[in-house]
Amino acid sequence: MDTSLESILSNTGFAYMTWQMAVMWIVVVALLYLGIVKKFEPLLLIPISLGALLANLPIGDIILAEPDHATHSAGGLFYYISQGVKLEIFPPIIFMGVGALTDFGPLIANPRTLLLGAAAQFGIFATFLGAVASGMFSVNEAAAIGIIGGADGPTSIFVANKLAPDLLGSIAVAAYSYMALVPVIQPPIMKLLTTEKERKIRMKSLRSVSKFEKLTFAVVVMVFCLLVVPSAAPLISMLFIGNIIRECGVTERLAKAAQNEIINIVTIFLGLTVGLKMSSENFLDLKTLGILGLGIVAFVIATAAGVIMAKLMNLFQKNKINPLIGSAGVSAVPMAARVSHVQGQKADPQNFLLMHAMGPNVAGVIGSALAAGFFISTLT
Repeated sequence: MDTSLESILSNTGFAYMTWQMAVMWIVVVALLYLGIVKKFEPLLLIPISLGALLANLPIGDIILAEPDHATHSAGGLFYYISQGVKLEIFPPIIFMGVGALTDFGPLIANPRTLLLGAAAQFGIFATFLGAVASGMFSVNEAAAIGIIGGADGPTSIFVANKLAPDLLGSIAVAAYSYMALVPVIQPPIMKLLTTEKERKIRMKSLRSVSKFEKLTFAVVVMVFCLLVVPSAAPLISMLFIGNIIRECGVTERLAKAAQNEIINIVTIFLGLTVGLKMSSENFLDLKTLGILGLGIVAFVIATAAGVIMAKLMNLFQKNKINPLIGSAGVSAVPMAARVSHVQGQKADPQNFLLMHAMGPNVAGVIGSALAAGFFISTLT
């Protein structure tokens, strides 16, 4: 009887359970709590959590099995879905959706905010140097970790897949978790680095930007960026393709599809694929803790660099910039811009910074993609 019971159990998944898998279930529950209860980036954290749950059940050989052409057997379902990340398809499609949702008008109306988006990218390079100096990571791994400082989940996934595929799960979780925590992480830094008077600075209303200007900007900036950093082509090209579809005014159906159905479907598959990289073997080690620690450092430096750049710019110009919008240079669109606006209204309820903050915010999207292209071109 015991032998029969043992035989039955050996044919179930229970025989292959490990304590490491059980630990990862706790991580899954924590991520689901953040996504469902706290509503921190739920569109990504929930699919990632569910993918991580599947990765930590003894079914990997079934759902991730590669096709065997010799026996004509098909691969597992998630083997095919995961090709969207492996073949670098999903992140650029997400960028197309972001482009279709983005209005570059505030950046065009106030070009100097481009410098704020550029300054925030200092978080990427400072974290890269810190990761290398720690001795825990290779140069390629450090570059992938540094991109977390751009507050750009798809770009982090894109670079990690190229430079550090074994760390993809940890990097993605850190990137999206800290993106979700932007309203918690940024305000103390913003308040520490600014005075009450600076937070009350009111900026002049932005001028109206024509359709021609927006289309010209999209084409010219896309061509310029691709000539300067060709390795960023998959992200930059799709970003501006999505934006041109939005702004041209004659492809409304395509724009709506890019903004809704396409980006939503890809988001589900991207999240599940990333979660499947979070097996206990890949996640439960010192490197994961190092990535989480460096990720928060990246966000702090990026936020501080944007605010400090705004303060420096104010030394040389008559029309002052409210330094709070400098923190929006990280590319968590539009969350970072909203944080700048909210903090400004706490100092002056009649101060409206949202559209001003969108300038550095969308500049940060371009900046993080260019930084990603730079790392890929120099390290591959």
